[in-house]
Amino acid sequence: MKVSQAVGGALVTAGVDHVFGVVGSGNFLVTSAMVDAGARFVASRHEGGAATMADAYARTADTVAALTVHQGCGLTNATTGIAEAAKSRTPLLVLAAEVSQPRSNFYVDQEALARSVGAVPMRITSAATAVQEAVDAVAAALHGRRTVVLNLPLEVQAEEAVAVAPPRLPEAPAPVEPCAEDVARLVEALREARRPVFVAGRGARSAAARDAVSALAQAYGALLATSAVAKGLFHGEEWSLDVSGGFASPLAAELIRGADLIVGWGCALNMWTMRHGALISPDTAVVQVDDTEEALGAHRELSFGVVGDTAATACAVHQASDVEREGYRTEDVRARISESLQWRQVPFEDLSGDGRIDPRAVTIALDDLLPADRVVAVDSGNFMGYPSMFLAVPDERGFCFTQAFQSIGLGLATAIGAALAQPDRLPVAALGDGGALMGAAELDTVRRLGLPMVVVVYNDAAYGAEVHHFSPDGHDLATVTFPDTDIAAVARGYGFTGVTVRQQHDLAQVRDWLDGARDTPLLIDIKVVADQPSWWLEEAFRGH
Repeated sequence: MKVSQAVGGALVTAGVDHVFGVVGSGNFLVTSAMVDAGARFVASRHEGGAATMADAYARTADTVAALTVHQGCGLTNATTGIAEAAKSRTPLLVLAAEVSQPRSNFYVDQEALARSVGAVPMRITSAATAVQEAVDAVAAALHGRRTVVLNLPLEVQAEEAVAVAPPRLPEAPAPVEPCAEDVARLVEALREARRPVFVAGRGARSAAARDAVSALAQAYGALLATSAVAKGLFHGEEWSLDVSGGFASPLAAELIRGADLIVGWGCALNMWTMRHGALISPDTAVVQVDDTEEALGAHRELSFGVVGDTAATACAVHQASDVEREGYRTEDVRARISESLQWRQVPFEDLSGDGRIDPRAVTIALDDLLPADRVVAVDSGNFMGYPSMFLAVPDERGFCFTQAFQSIGLGLATAIGAALAQPDRLPVAALGDGGALMGAAELDTVRRLGLPMVVVVYNDAAYGAEVHHFSPDGHDLATVTFPDTDIAAVARGYGFTGVTVRQQHDLAQVRDWLDGARDTPLLIDIKVVADQPSWWLEEAFRGH
């Protein structure tokens, strides 16, 4: 047995059961060994797509996933997806074949490349240590919630393996318990608050954390909200405001801004979630709970921070509490949430006409058409708020948002990874025309895997964010506008059912597909009204 084969087997024994990638000479044997050991290999058409599929799978399945790439160019092709995963603290293991000879045309300083995008570089160094190093890399990714680039030098891969039993993956570290002083301080802050709001982020995406935060919110009368990546966490909760930040509905933004205490639970309270601070009133106390001390106050000034696991901290604070109060949960607030919280309850002028349809109107119609048991993945762009705001999801596993790096073109691959992690749900990919065409190669992957996916393309024949950002100043927009593309025809070439929507009655074709066998994936090329700017991206441009 070669080292490459021993490493592949050890990774599967350590719990890696899905590996995504493009196979070349340098990663063929290690990938084949993983398949032989029982892992599922998902072949993508581009390493960038594979990286994002693995990222989305790990997020949605709440486990570690692997990406396998060829030396040099395979890794550089995957770099954007790796950067997204690293910035999101996704437990992802990148298996990167590596050449050590600087004169090789495949040579890249892969360790420096990994560090440059926030990933953790590790390496297989010898036949004697290879199996232990492989398991250590899995532990670093899974238990440390990090994206790890495990470099596999070709000369070490080719050595004869040392026969050793694969070591067991170490147990996950115990949840970080908050100190008594911090618990008491948070209890006192909650006692003093009359209008508390809890904002839960990625660090609260577990049943234990959700239940603990919900119970504490009930005791103190706090309203509940989430960051975008945790959308759906409080689905069905009477006092949920859905997403805080740029996607927040007008009522949600008003109520968050009216809070006298905001507590972020496993949430960075960054510029997106707090609209560059616009959702925080000058006299509002701000507290952040996170199990990583460096995360506290990284994005904004805090009244104080609490180092602790979300579930453990919420439980400890609840146990130390001796009061229950109405807080922000008044009858007036209850009525307003019921009547006007959702975006679809906010009146708007339908701008459909001249062969183009209002993205708000069509997304509301799709929300009514598509089954509620869905998993939605959203790409980046001017359109992105519409599916994020108007498409409901059943829980936090129903929304996958790979937007920490703000790259377009990741949405389709995100939907593939999420679909494989949630095979019993209808996968929905929401893309702009720019991102759809950038990631079009993975339409082949959707068809090849037999996924009954719905791909929704908001097609304005432009990079709409740039159009709306630069047009008010009179700039020439030729660099960001394009002739209209028949993306439905492109999809049909890949084996999809492709439909074009210019007005509401065109959605009858979507109903026909939903009522049929669903034996091909569906792409909906929606020709949307092009003159609707997005304030959520305007905020981003102002912030940078």
